[in-house]
Amino acid sequence: MSTALLLSITVASILLLLLLVIKAKVHPFVALLIVSLVVAIATGIPTDRIMPTITSGMGGLLGGITIIIVLGAMIGAVIEASGGAESLAQRFSKTLGVKRTVAALTMAAFILGIPVFFEVGVIIVIPLIYGFAKVARVSPVKYGLPMAGVMLTVHVALPTHPGPAAAAGILHSDMGMLMLLGILVSIPVGIVGYYVARSMNKRQYQLSVEVLEQLQMTDTEGTVTAKNTEKSPPGALLIATLIVVPIILIVLGTMSHSMLAEGNILRQVMMVIGTPAIALLIALALSAWFLGIRRGWSKDKLGDLTGHAIPSSASVILVAGAGGAFGKVLVESGVGKALALALETIHLPLVPAAFVLSLALRASQGSATVAILTTSGLLTQAVTGLSDIQLVLVTLSACFGGLGLSHVNDAGFWVVTRYLGLTVADGLKTWTVLTTLMGMTGFLITWLIFTLV
Repeated sequence: MSTALLLSITVASILLLLLLVIKAKVHPFVALLIVSLVVAIATGIPTDRIMPTITSGMGGLLGGITIIIVLGAMIGAVIEASGGAESLAQRFSKTLGVKRTVAALTMAAFILGIPVFFEVGVIIVIPLIYGFAKVARVSPVKYGLPMAGVMLTVHVALPTHPGPAAAAGILHSDMGMLMLLGILVSIPVGIVGYYVARSMNKRQYQLSVEVLEQLQMTDTEGTVTAKNTEKSPPGALLIATLIVVPIILIVLGTMSHSMLAEGNILRQVMMVIGTPAIALLIALALSAWFLGIRRGWSKDKLGDLTGHAIPSSASVILVAGAGGAFGKVLVESGVGKALALALETIHLPLVPAAFVLSLALRASQGSATVAILTTSGLLTQAVTGLSDIQLVLVTLSACFGGLGLSHVNDAGFWVVTRYLGLTVADGLKTWTVLTTLMGMTGFLITWLIFTLV
């Protein structure tokens, strides 16, 4: 099948998906499955491979995030019911004020994103976002957009994450230099993201019923009516500690893997308890004890509370999984390879070529990691003869290409928009625009440095 036809099918499938979700009001889970099936048939994937491709795409994604999302929802439910998120938010807001609180949480999200995968980080901070939104009587989008934006930035730019780490290996870039330059460039990118998000938050967004109920809102304009569920909520320090516990465990697990010998017992233990799922399970047990049982909750109340958290997370899980299926179908159809080869023939300068290739691949199949790795593979011959710092800058340019154009074929798009309560149309106007502007900022800074070295 020709490149032009493959790209036309891709564009048509995205338009069909938007029409189904926005105009026909079809649930995104169903719409994504329908469009995945249409694309699979139109691009000539063998009929006996269509459903295995869809199910493997969905299963591959859900295998990594289902446990994390459910445990995160349970922790959030316990913290919320105890009044803890509100207590922490009141302490921060009283000390810093609302404007400074958004900036402080965005900086905290930047640090959190260095060791923690993007989706995991979003799920960990969701209780905080809801708590602060209640206290400040604003939409959770005010906090969620800049926080999610900076977490995705470090996810694609720093070699603590699989995309940039693997890209450094493919292009033989210096890992330490990539980490250093990645941090230095990501800081101004995060600042730009913060101000862009603040500008976007000057308008109000229609939030989903699920998020309105979660926030106990009384209207559709983002005004919050907070209700204290505890006469004496837990202290802010306890809540902060419970939120930080899984982060510390994940960081220690990562450090143990790289710093301790392979047969070391401590390394083996930390690699187990430092996995996101186990770290969150430990955090859930601690939250249940300190916020529930120790404060007089019955086992039935605790069981009902955590059980009711599961249905609220089901929609996020299903939509994200269907997004993974759609992305898998696009990969199997050969769209990414065809697009990459088409762009390669344009003969752009190396740094812009790395960015454009990665950005186009990101837009076409959804995965930032796949976009970064595919671009790196295509550039292996082109980077021959570059200096160490030039190699790192080309790698970083490809990484920032993977940051932009997060839209309906990206599972991360659905995680962010569903948790923040945004419609698909508002998600495209905010999250997609934000990630694209941040990606372009990172690329321009990288290109500027490349011209100076």
